Amino acid sequence: MKGNFNHIINSAQPVLVDFFAEWCGPCKDQAPILKDLAQELGGKAKIIKIDVDKNPEIANRFQIRGVPTLAIFKNGQTVWKQSGVVDKVNLLSIINQHL
Repeated sequence: MKGNFNHIINSAQPVLVDFFAEWCGPCKDQAPILKDLAQELGGKAKIIKIDVDKNPEIANRFQIRGVPTLAIFKNGQTVWKQSGVVDKVNLLSIINQHL
């Protein structure tokens, strides 16, 4: 997963990463928001989910302390990061700033 993850976030296209855990209630609230967002964005940005329990090395590398944490990567760099549930309108506006 790690090599593939590095390849994905090194894209010039913005990549929204949802750092989540199966046991996390707010993560379950975030999931349908991201699904709607993906449909609205079409192919303009990529959205991936990283389970912090299954990928602790990735979570540690990006200092993920709570879930859900959303981060946007572009060309391998973190351009935005926020913990907690974020609504679709805000996410859309943030992603559009990085297109």
